[in-house]
Amino acid sequence: MSMHEPALLQVKDLDSGYGFLQVLWQVSLHVRRGEFVCLVGPNGAGKSTFLKSVAGLVTPMAGRIEFNGRPVERLPGDKICRLGISYISEELNLFAGMTVQENLAMGAFSIEDRHKAAQTRDFVFELFPALKERRKQLAGTMSGGERKMLAIGRGLMSSPSLLLVDEPSLGLAPQMTAAVFRALKTLKQKGVTILLVEQNVTKTLQATDRGYVLEKGKIVLEGASGDLSRNAHVRKAYLGI
Repeated sequence: MSMHEPALLQVKDLDSGYGFLQVLWQVSLHVRRGEFVCLVGPNGAGKSTFLKSVAGLVTPMAGRIEFNGRPVERLPGDKICRLGISYISEELNLFAGMTVQENLAMGAFSIEDRHKAAQTRDFVFELFPALKERRKQLAGTMSGGERKMLAIGRGLMSSPSLLLVDEPSLGLAPQMTAAVFRALKTLKQKGVTILLVEQNVTKTLQATDRGYVLEKGKIVLEGASGDLSRNAHVRKAYLGI
């Protein structure tokens, strides 16, 4: 991955929020193809608003969002999804009355090549063997950790070039959190580009390549994840050191 290659995702001077409530101010960040990048910060800093703005679920007030070199800040969420951005929200948005297999099929609605969709499903089952075992189970009857895995699996079914993952470890037991992070690392090794928002800063900085720290709607720090984990402010504010 050349440092001079244009970024897959380029966000410039983004202002965003809800109605009259502005949540983000002049946020700029980029993610290169194949990178695993995180956005960390306290609750209420605007991290989820940022992901929703990129995914087309919140309309930015100002600034530019470019994906693969084309501006997408005015496009609706379904168009952005078809361009190759998959957003996995903390709310998960699964179909509780459908089986695991049916939920995965819903994730592949934009894929016309059935063979490719079947291959992707097999890859999801390889990544999360528990989903394969429970493929006929209704999503609504699964544990929180299994539902997280299903949400990530469903997000992969559209074969995205960029995966936006919002708080995957929220409410999970440590063992399940470890499984989710293992899966994200495997995806990165397979060449999926990931932008992760996560409360567990220690685990996040161990897993990712680079990171940005968002506080009160503004980027206050950025750098290699290893450098951020040694930064005095990050250690004191987020790592409890």
